[in-house]
Amino acid sequence: MKQKRSRRMAWVLTAVMLGTAGSAWSSGLERLKHFVQDTQSGQAQFTQTNHGAKAASAAQNSSGLFQFSRPGRFRWEYQKPYPQTIVGDGRTLWIWDPDLKQVTRKKLNESLGSTPAAILAGDNALEKGFHLEEGGASEGLEWVMATPRTADSGFERIRLGFDAVALVRMELQDSFGHTITIHFSQFDKAPHFAPDTFRFTPPAGADVIQ
Repeated sequence: MKQKRSRRMAWVLTAVMLGTAGSAWSSGLERLKHFVQDTQSGQAQFTQTNHGAKAASAAQNSSGLFQFSRPGRFRWEYQKPYPQTIVGDGRTLWIWDPDLKQVTRKKLNESLGSTPAAILAGDNALEKGFHLEEGGASEGLEWVMATPRTADSGFERIRLGFDAVALVRMELQDSFGHTITIHFSQFDKAPHFAPDTFRFTPPAGADVIQ
């Protein structure tokens, strides 16, 4: 159950994504700016590690595929170790848990707000939801610190790590001391999406929760 709760936190990530940050832009904030402005769609593989508040807590790992098309359309699909699908269709956020046979449905404009999904799949008005500042250089990456302006985002702070080409890492910390680290790889900035990539219809027999 702990792993399921941690995976659900990640949609807020849900809501996912990579950018093209050219080496001409040296600072983290410049790379974030160009990522938001210049990367309108893409897809990437991701690996996610959830760390508990206590140092002795065992890390929980998951992986899958993330796809997006701005603004507000994305698909975050966990493949291992347990399947789960999160879809934003531009108006509605859908979270499908096959193990529970349960679908959660929310209005997308009420769900993005000051969440990671707003950074990754939203429009260009990041300053409305976040206080942004340089995070310095470390581990070969340029970092940006994003602090949500509202308390209902689910996270206290978000770190975004860029190399010379793309956004390659996100670190999210919640108010309980849990940390989610996401590594992105195999980014494709010109993917071919199937017509139903950003659509979701609740499977027959699934419980739908508003």
